[in-house]
Order: sequence, then structure tokens, then C-alpha cells
Amino acid sequence: MTHIRLQSEGQRLVLDYRDQSQEFTALWLRERSPDPQTRDPRTGQRLIEAAELPLGLRLESADSVDHALRLHFSDGHRCEVPLQELLDEAVDPPQRLWDAASAPAPRADFATALSDDGALLAMLDALQRDGFVMVSGVPGEADGMRPLIDRIGPLRRTNWGGIADVKSVANAYDLTMTQRGLEPHTDNPYRDPIPGYIWLHCLTNAAEGGDSTLADGFMAARLLRERDPEAFDCLSRVRPGFRYRDDTTHLESEGPLIELDSQGEPMRVRYSNRTERVPALAPDVLDAYFAARRAFHELITGEELTLHLKLDPGQMLIIDNYRLLHGRRAYQLAGGVRHMRQGYVDRDSTASRRRVLRRQAELNAQGESA
Repeated sequence: MTHIRLQSEGQRLVLDYRDQSQEFTALWLRERSPDPQTRDPRTGQRLIEAAELPLGLRLESADSVDHALRLHFSDGHRCEVPLQELLDEAVDPPQRLWDAASAPAPRADFATALSDDGALLAMLDALQRDGFVMVSGVPGEADGMRPLIDRIGPLRRTNWGGIADVKSVANAYDLTMTQRGLEPHTDNPYRDPIPGYIWLHCLTNAAEGGDSTLADGFMAARLLRERDPEAFDCLSRVRPGFRYRDDTTHLESEGPLIELDSQGEPMRVRYSNRTERVPALAPDVLDAYFAARRAFHELITGEELTLHLKLDPGQMLIIDNYRLLHGRRAYQLAGGVRHMRQGYVDRDSTASRRRVLRRQAELNAQGESA
């Protein structure tokens, strides 16, 4: 049942529908009007200049008809807005934060995701929800992951090329290419934009040690906010720099270790002990930052949040580089070879593919039920 109430002399509309209640402003509803005079029917893009609409716009009347709202505005405009368009703004699954005890085990099969849109959507939904997914059955070739990347979006190229080796080499230009353990970290926080998703494909992993670790940075941020609000506030305000430099490359960027969205919720975490360069801020700011960073570090390295995984040949981890922090244990080559291949895919193309697949699945379901 649909219940509609106008408030604030028609400048607010309250909609109760299917156990949901939501409030909308008249001006917001007006600029979202789906009629062909307001929005181009083919592209969905606005034809009117929204900034020129009257700021005091009101609703003269509102009622429901055939699963839509029929609206009459004070500027004389009339339209019908589908209820689902108002209530289902988001097409992304909600994120599920986890610690080591509650860590999920999202899995996908390479060949199935490559050939079946439903399986690919399930994989991308799991990646959005849990921050990672384990893919099995990846061809044991240097660029074995590439066909699945191409199903989603372009491979992000960096100064290291496209898909690159992750293995111990002589005269390593990055600590990733050594046998040492790596603390939980974000990849490439010195880039703008930071790569969105890491694809890590195991070719061989016979070396002793070398287990991968994951920690949910959003869960760490939540726990820090609960246990030490001042530390959380500090890490969301102070903006350290990050730098990578070699003979041919010099990259720098900056940003808070915990970046918040417009609702004050974490939208990205950064942590890279190897590349962080904190500016010479005021001593009291630095004192607070160093203490807050230590508190965050203790969370992301502690067993409470750390998930341990050891990839087998043919397995691949896809990791949300804005949310999860990943690392590895040190390894010894005496036990065998550890050879990974790694690539990056950006967030926009990944999100676009997920949303298009979701829309196609909904249209297919509507067609089957018709």
C-alpha cells in the first residue's frame, strides 16, 4: 500500500511504500522528472538547466497511480515518476564488513564467469559485498587472467606495464620483488587515481611461507571509531603524502588513511609504510597522528582482523584496493618457487559492468514473468 504526505507547504513529500518510508524535496523530484521535456528519452540526460529551477518550488498535489507517483508542481509542470525509480536508487549490494572469525569465503570459477553473465554478476556482487573473491581454474599461462579482465573493463597499465610478475628477483626495484614479508598495505597510494582492484594470479607457490594476508580496512576503521574516536578523527583529517621513485618514474599523491564519504562513512583506506611520507606538520598534530596511526596499525596487523590464505596454482585473488589491506609472510626459495602475476582494473569500469549485468538480469526476469 502506498501512502503519500505533503509537508512544509508542499516542499516535502513523504512516501510510505512496502514498509519503506522516505522523504523527498519537491525540487529534487522536479529535476528528476522522467518526462521527455526534462530528460532525453534515449540518454536519460537532463534537458533543462536544474540550477535555474525556482528554489521555493512546491508540490501542488501528489497521488499514486499504477505503481507511480503523479506529481503537479507549482511551476505548472506535471509528471509521473515510477516508484521503483525512487526507491531503488542503488543497484549495488550492501557491503558486509568482516573480521577473521566472520570472514566470508566468496568463490568463483574462471571458465563459468567467462562464459555466463549470471556467474560473472555473482562474482562482481561478491567482490562489492565482501571486498575480495577467490577465483579458481585460471589458466596457468603468464596472461591467463586476461580474458576475464577483458570481460569487465580495460587493464590498468602502469610504469610496470600491464600484467606484471611478482617474484623474487636480483637487484629488486621494489620490495614486492623480494622474499621479505610485506605488512598489510594499499597498493600504489602514490597514484592518482589509486588502482581500484588488484588481480593476483598464482602460477606456482611451492616456496616455504609466502601466505597472503587480508584485513578489512573498513572494519578496522569501524573498530577504531568505536574504541578510539579521537584517533579515528585524526586519521580522517590528516593527509600524509605517498611517493614512489625510480630511475624512470616519480609518482606522488596524498590523502587520509581513512577517507570519508559525504555521510561520514569510510569510502577508502590508505596504508603503505614503504611509501608514506608524512609532511613536517605542527608537533602536536604529528604526535596525535603517530599515535592514531599506531592504533590503526595494531588493528590491521592483529589476528582479530587478519585472514590468512595460501594461493594454489590456478587460483586468483581479486581484491578491493580501496577497502582491503593485503600483505604476505616472508618466504624461502629453498622450498620452491613463488611466482604470481598481478594486474589492476579500475573501479569505474568494474562498477559499470556490475550495474549493466544487474539491469540485464532484472529485464530478463521481468520478461520471463510477463
